[in-house]
Amino acid sequence: MKTLRLLAMGVALAACGGAAVGQNAPPAPAAPVTPAVAPAPAARPAGPPISPALGEGPWDVQTQTGPLHVTLVTKGLDHPWGLAFLPDGDMLVTERAGRLRIIRKGVLDPTPIAGVPDVLATGIGGLMDIALHPKFAKNRLIYLAYSKPGAQVRDRSTLAVVRARWDGGAALSDVKDIFIADAWYGEAPLPQRCCGQGPSSGSYGGRLAFDRKGYLYVTSGDRNYGEKVQDPSNHFGKILRLRDDGSVPPDNPFIGKPGYKPEIYTTGHRNPLGLTVHPVTGALWSSEFGPRGGDEVNEIKAGHNYGWIEVTQGAHYNGEPAKGVKGVAGMDDPVLTWAPSINPGNLLFYAGKTFPAWRGNMLMPTMTRSVVRETFDANGKPVAQELMLTELKQRFRDIRVGPDGFLYVLTDEKDGAVLRIEPGRK
Repeated sequence: MKTLRLLAMGVALAACGGAAVGQNAPPAPAAPVTPAVAPAPAARPAGPPISPALGEGPWDVQTQTGPLHVTLVTKGLDHPWGLAFLPDGDMLVTERAGRLRIIRKGVLDPTPIAGVPDVLATGIGGLMDIALHPKFAKNRLIYLAYSKPGAQVRDRSTLAVVRARWDGGAALSDVKDIFIADAWYGEAPLPQRCCGQGPSSGSYGGRLAFDRKGYLYVTSGDRNYGEKVQDPSNHFGKILRLRDDGSVPPDNPFIGKPGYKPEIYTTGHRNPLGLTVHPVTGALWSSEFGPRGGDEVNEIKAGHNYGWIEVTQGAHYNGEPAKGVKGVAGMDDPVLTWAPSINPGNLLFYAGKTFPAWRGNMLMPTMTRSVVRETFDANGKPVAQELMLTELKQRFRDIRVGPDGFLYVLTDEKDGAVLRIEPGRK
């Protein structure tokens, strides 16, 4: 899809009601980079501002399609990153510091599950996503994405995926790295147009998703080595496709092509932090952090190039313009893009019955304290956007549909929470 939309954060805001406290004003845009590019937003701050305390709820909020009732499942999570539902409705949650937590019947077990590998939990690195094997009920296999420290110098890290078995007890077993990205942060970073945030803070990606055929997809960020992303001999800025044991599927798009890593499914990504399989079409979609503006949502197609670092709808941190913003031959335009930045988390497409007005909508939590709801027309073109849950003033990281049909979101806070979203009373 070659549809590009520049969406300011305040275009379509949720109506306030119930426990509403008001909206956050978007940051003021900076000067244009070139006449062909929309005004660039202010640089992303070095660290997130502190969110107000969440409280105990419940919260009744208004949206364009009616009221929502939001309840607290649990708090006390330290920057939770990924959420997976077990067959019985209990939840496994990762904490960026390197802990795997179990929530049983809505109660957070105070003791983390043991056996998680050594994690470099500095900057934005740490323990990231979790995914259950499609046949988890039989084989009890789980997958964790994490920042793997260097053997000699810890900060010289990379993205890795570990597979383990969990029988519901106190510890993981059969713990094994099935993929280690060739995306190590070296001793001397190359000169680059983007970011310069330091060796251990760089963009890892780290989101996981299984498709209908049982293949595992892994997002790998550029680690602030944007100049390496267009090089197919590494894993910087790529989405990867693996078998469930970490081996390479024989039909991957670059199999047998000289100079290409065989795991590569797509290239040209900065920091893809969301990944989902559309429940109706089976298509793969990803959300992605841009630089100064230019956050994206893309439909992911085998063998395609999504442009980074040569093409972006944002501005490079050193002020140098990109070679293009759209319509560049051989590089896909994003389906959605935002300026100023909206800081996307994970995403999903809703296909359930609990929220009938949202069927076919994209839902995406953001670290700018909202959940985006995007609607599409019959041809798959995005047509309208709403920012929901702004009243809670929390950084939202992950979103899932629970076995009960309700929606669940993680707040990426020091005292992080799992929240349940239900239809409200009209």
